[in-house]
Amino acid sequence: MDPVRISVIIVSYNVRFFLEQCLQSVKRAARDIPAEVFVVDNDSADGSCMMVRDNFPGVVLIENKDNVGFSKANNQAMRLASGEFVLILNPDTVVEEDAFHMILDFMDNHPDAGALGVKMIDGKGRFLPESKRSLPTPAVSFYKMSGLSALFPKSRKFGRYHLGFLSPEEVHAIDILPGAFMFIRKTVLDRVGLFDETYFMYGEDIDLSYRILQAGYRNYYFPGTTIIHYKGESTRKGSVNYVLMFYQAMIIFANKYFSRSNARWFSLIIKLSVYFRAALSLLRRLVARFSLPLLDAAIIFAGFVLINPLWESFKFSTGGHHPPEFLRVFVPAYILVWLVSIYFSGGYDQPVRIRKIVRGILYGTALILVIYSLLPEIYRFSRALILLGSIWVLSSLILERLILHFLRFPGFVLDLGARKRTAIVGREAETDRISRLLGQTGQPVQVVGFINPDENNLLASGYLGTLSQIREIIRINHVDEIIFCSRDLSINEIIRNMLNLGSMQTDYKIAPDATDSIIGSNSINRSGDLYVIPIHSVGEPQNRRLKRLFDLMTTLVLLALSPVVAWFFWPRSLNFLWNCILVLSGKRSWIGYHPDGMLPGYHLPAIKKGVIPPAGRRTGDNTSTEGWLDSNLHYARDFTIYREFVLFFRSFGNLGDRM
Repeated sequence: MDPVRISVIIVSYNVRFFLEQCLQSVKRAARDIPAEVFVVDNDSADGSCMMVRDNFPGVVLIENKDNVGFSKANNQAMRLASGEFVLILNPDTVVEEDAFHMILDFMDNHPDAGALGVKMIDGKGRFLPESKRSLPTPAVSFYKMSGLSALFPKSRKFGRYHLGFLSPEEVHAIDILPGAFMFIRKTVLDRVGLFDETYFMYGEDIDLSYRILQAGYRNYYFPGTTIIHYKGESTRKGSVNYVLMFYQAMIIFANKYFSRSNARWFSLIIKLSVYFRAALSLLRRLVARFSLPLLDAAIIFAGFVLINPLWESFKFSTGGHHPPEFLRVFVPAYILVWLVSIYFSGGYDQPVRIRKIVRGILYGTALILVIYSLLPEIYRFSRALILLGSIWVLSSLILERLILHFLRFPGFVLDLGARKRTAIVGREAETDRISRLLGQTGQPVQVVGFINPDENNLLASGYLGTLSQIREIIRINHVDEIIFCSRDLSINEIIRNMLNLGSMQTDYKIAPDATDSIIGSNSINRSGDLYVIPIHSVGEPQNRRLKRLFDLMTTLVLLALSPVVAWFFWPRSLNFLWNCILVLSGKRSWIGYHPDGMLPGYHLPAIKKGVIPPAGRRTGDNTSTEGWLDSNLHYARDFTIYREFVLFFRSFGNLGDRM
């Protein structure tokens, strides 16, 4: 048997579909190269391990029982690796078929090379600047954190962090390699050591790259092959968590390698940056979450300010007006009810749907009228004014959203029912499969046609054209999205077309062979987009809110009636009251999955642990694991608030069961 040349190591955490596509691409790239592949799973809960065992039996799978971090997980596999080279690879990447041949040839011809990185693009074919980086000295880091590197990316002084002055199409000796793709000589690792496990995530690639340089080797940026990197699967770039983790890694690096005085100044700069970025991130989130409701409230209040005197002139024809409390107290209360109703109806979810806003306003109006009828006569100012106000709310909020949509307000997406126009590149069998899969996902997608990958098969019917005509096909048919079938096209061809179409405002996705997923990414700062057969009904934001609202309302009623109801559960009354407290606090839900039916490989939305299972009882002598699994699947797929009511009252006698 030939000695192993490449040991591929992939650390994975809850990215099953991306991992599957990555492993398929690695399998193709290593087809005629002696290689071994390790997957280290950091306690994923999405069935990743079962997928690897079932679909990739030749892969060495290491299953951690908790998330040990990037460095420690990679080191677990590196200690077992026997290859001449070690490739550290992210699970949200796709490599070209000839990638391994290309990087092996380069390393064989450059004995001074200790490690190598390649050209990376995002899911839209855009070059990722972190493909090549400089050592983050205090000056370089200051230029990056102050924004000067973004203002002057090509400057040799200010643009050093991403080495923007170096051509991405040429080979360069660089300082830092990206952890998404690090190709390292095993002899170099034996000399400089493995990843520093002080770093949990981020910074470990900088540390190892620097140690390779210190040992007298070179790190190379090699654009001879390109990988797709669907960034953002583990941590969102704009989150406070990311800011803290990334800059903490920078502080560890500074304390380790810089002089004491430089490290002190560097740490100070880093900490100030952390506070600034964290505050900025928090402010951005607050603005994103509350700007639209606050704008709604202002518009509604302004409407009442205009409507009230007009109605007063009609109602009090001989003179008179409503007391000041009407605008000061009651109108804000009405506004709060409308906004809360819109929220629970899903009117603030993205993309915004008009029907959910209308539904929320109607529910809110009905609730206001019910409360109004229960108030003392002195506080019943005018039912007609409430109805007039609701008409204003309905018309003004719809108009407001239409204006925001046509002004392309940042972060605002209005769903007007338009379907994404999609073209599929592949042969007949695969395009038919992908078309059916798209239909099963329930996504608003319109398949406008197919593109033939075979240039010599010009007479094939049913195609819009061939791959060489793709640019014209996109333009003429107003295509929003291209799906490439990886069964019929090589990753090399897919990447080449993505790069050639870089100027087109088109999204790209890849349909891996023999899987029920279609993977893509529309932003370097956003996680990859997925089309998968949905099991998400109970996990939709609106249904989560309705489920929580149901739990709150039923628990409050039960607690109010507890002096009587508790006797119904004797001698389990204390269990019943404790369950009420847990549900009220949000630690439990009345209905949740049965634990015996939680099998790996089934991508069920996460919900709170339940007091009773969907089948209506805590245990079942004759119910199999498959039976509980089927019950859980139906509950996840078919959740409705009506069904929640039915399950709750059908299993009322089990509310005193122990958790």
